[in-house]
Amino acid sequence: MTNPSLAISARNLKLTLGSDAAPVEILRGIDLDIADGEIVALLGPSGSGKSSLMAVLSGLERATSGSLTVAGADFSTLDEDALAQARRGRIGIVLQAFHLLPTMTAAENVATPMELAGEIEGVRDRAETELTAVGLGHRLHHYPTQLSGGEQQRVAIARATAPRPSLIFADEPTGNLDAATGHEIIDLLFSRRAETGATLLIITHDPELAERCERVITMADGQIASDTGRR
Repeated sequence: MTNPSLAISARNLKLTLGSDAAPVEILRGIDLDIADGEIVALLGPSGSGKSSLMAVLSGLERATSGSLTVAGADFSTLDEDALAQARRGRIGIVLQAFHLLPTMTAAENVATPMELAGEIEGVRDRAETELTAVGLGHRLHHYPTQLSGGEQQRVAIARATAPRPSLIFADEPTGNLDAATGHEIIDLLFSRRAETGATLLIITHDPELAERCERVITMADGQIASDTGRR
């Protein structure tokens, strides 16, 4: 039976890439429970598997084996189309590269994913409200090339949080920003998460950011090397 208080529950999660003749083990048996509303930092050197783990947990990549339940959905039994459907409304993702659509305005970048997910009523208003909440009420109709890097990441955060997902994943969200702007973006991400009550999982190399999280998980060689709660 699924534990309703868990946002994520993974057992013996493995990811193997490459050919049958030359398989490469990326994740080597991950056991992980993350509670609803928890704020978790995921640390580890390059190649440790942290980005691959986030990709699997967020449904962007399918695990090779193991069981995985995310926000009440059994991700380990879903095909690609069903995974995409399961992500909608459940999961918001913020990446180091902003991945905004260059031909769409800030408001359209936030509204369009909700519209593609089948939402119609009030979507444009919600997009504008969310952009105003991240300090971009005056930039609604600007295109990505007309925005600074920090502003583009604010749009990405608004896009991730507008559907009110129960989980937010952030992969090095300040990696392309200067230190001062990065601090502003992290403050914003935490404040938006506090308002929605979402579970937040952040990949970071920044120990100061990790200190702000309730729990720090360190990965090494495709496995969890340490798991430290900060409550």
